[in-house]
Amino acid sequence: MENESKQSMVFGDVEVIRVVEWQGPLVPAREFVPEAGEQVWKDNEDWLAPDHWRPEEDQAVVALQSWVLRSAGRTVLVDTGVGNGRERPGSQRFHHWQGDFLGALDRAGIRPEDIDVVVNTHLHVDHVGWNTRDEAGEWVPTFPRAQYLLPAADDFHYGPRGGYGKTGRADERLMYEDSVAPVHRTGQAVLWDGVHRIDENLTLESAPGHTPGSSVLRLASGGERAVFVGDILHSPVQILDPAHNSCFCADPAGAAATRRRILARAADERELVVPAHFAGQGAVEVRAEGDGFALTRWAAYGPGR
Repeated sequence: MENESKQSMVFGDVEVIRVVEWQGPLVPAREFVPEAGEQVWKDNEDWLAPDHWRPEEDQAVVALQSWVLRSAGRTVLVDTGVGNGRERPGSQRFHHWQGDFLGALDRAGIRPEDIDVVVNTHLHVDHVGWNTRDEAGEWVPTFPRAQYLLPAADDFHYGPRGGYGKTGRADERLMYEDSVAPVHRTGQAVLWDGVHRIDENLTLESAPGHTPGSSVLRLASGGERAVFVGDILHSPVQILDPAHNSCFCADPAGAAATRRRILARAADERELVVPAHFAGQGAVEVRAEGDGFALTRWAAYGPGR
């Protein structure tokens, strides 16, 4: 699905614009969330299908998307997708990917030079790709005026001193060299850890587990709240039981504990939960129920500003 019409929500003084590059079936459901048994999907088919699960193919449906926040006079981009023309030999889906991310931004009325801050919730290949673009065979920052906020723990883990420097994993090395190192070279990268205040409405918080540096972005303005959770959630079945990790979680115990903590606060404070990869409406309000949580309502979009 391309983002041909603007999808926008307003929280107090902050406008949130959803930018969808692609959505569709990606991987078998039981591979995607291995700890969620077949019955969980079947018992919830009435609302999981077709936006989050294709039962006839047993495929989990996901979105590749970003969120643009207009806050305190600045424009903040949360996550930057896969990026075009990347060498990703370990990921058949993303190897030499060609998408229309910049076109989707443009249709939402946003140019690269409009972005003041880029937030990478974590440094996986599908969250940092459009940090850069290819100009005459060289990777350069896509957003020339932006400050890039990178979780310090992930920058170390995936950079030459940590992950790929020790393990030699090709995709991690390639990701770091084409999508992260260039913003360091231009002086646009800012490493942070713990809590980082962007402005009076937006705060980044470390939320490790999925990766060492996974983070969430909290929005609070005018009594309204949202939390952009990155890959802490991949599928709505993880809301029902936060112990269920995706197949991509590096630290399963840590990821499950973080997921429960984030969902509990979201339920207590009525934060709209905004995951990186939920298809359909893309964001949801939750409530505590038994040992897990339940879905209260999906996001509602208006015409924006």
